Amino acid sequence: MRGRFVIGSPLHLLLLACSFALAVYAGVRLLAGDWLGVALWVVGAAVLHDLVLLPLYAVADRAVVRGLGRVRRREWAMYVRVPAALSGLLLLVWFPLISGMVEERYRSATGLPPEGFLTRWLLITAALFAGSALVLALRLRSAAKRRPPAVH
Repeated sequence: MRGRFVIGSPLHLLLLACSFALAVYAGVRLLAGDWLGVALWVVGAAVLHDLVLLPLYAVADRAVVRGLGRVRRREWAMYVRVPAALSGLLLLVWFPLISGMVEERYRSATGLPPEGFLTRWLLITAALFAGSALVLALRLRSAAKRRPPAVH
């Protein structure tokens, strides 16, 4: 039996073509100034992620799951994973500003001081974990209310 080639709706094709056009435009603009530097950065980021960061957060995740497994609450790991992943993503995107490794042209280009990003990132990280703990507490409370009372 031969497989059927599915094209999709005209709207789907239009959106796909627009996204490719936008990606090509962004690539041309990005690579216009220093294409070698950008290519090295992309390759370096991929290598750094695959060889360093992925094993690190896999080990951290396994430690969280094992630690929670001792109290028989392995499903709670998601309440640690999500805020940690979001915090890590913010750190990855804003690392030059968080670490303070920015040039003076940042201030002249944006009109914003580069100071304070570490504090903001730490506050956002604390808020993410606090929100996750609150959601977990509310779910546990809701589950406890739905449970029938124990018979002695």
